[in-house]
Amino acid sequence: MARPDDDALSWDGDDDPTLAAAPAATPLPTGYRAVGRGSERLGETRQADAADETPALNEPTGPAPMGNAALVGVGVFTGIYLLLSLGWVLGAGRLQLVAQLFLDPVAYQVTMWLAVLAPPLWFGTVWLLTRRSKLWLRLVLLAAGAVLLVPWPFVLSGASL
Repeated sequence: MARPDDDALSWDGDDDPTLAAAPAATPLPTGYRAVGRGSERLGETRQADAADETPALNEPTGPAPMGNAALVGVGVFTGIYLLLSLGWVLGAGRLQLVAQLFLDPVAYQVTMWLAVLAPPLWFGTVWLLTRRSKLWLRLVLLAAGAVLLVPWPFVLSGASL
């Protein structure tokens, strides 16, 4: 007779031979890569089933994804660049009367909008040109742009509205 403790650890029908111990690994669709524990077993299964013209799943298909710290850093720089654009809008609005004394109104509008668009253009350019570069290079260029594109009219006129 089984002890009551052993009954708690079993289920009626556990000895059924048709139950699989582990589910069979299904191959991933083309273009996907298995990661994590047991991924090498899935990759071997997929490689054995794959035709010669499709790349193996374990081959790198592009740059490695960014980690959490890198995503947070890029998010912080995105916010900084949005604030820089806002600073250029506010700073240029304060200097509008003085600037239009020395510039043609159309020239003032063109230069103001170029200044407002400079931070997003810098961010997008750095983002596109450093896709395959090291992460530190991308972050250094984003930091350099944040320093170079400071909205001086806003900073020098003060923060009073």
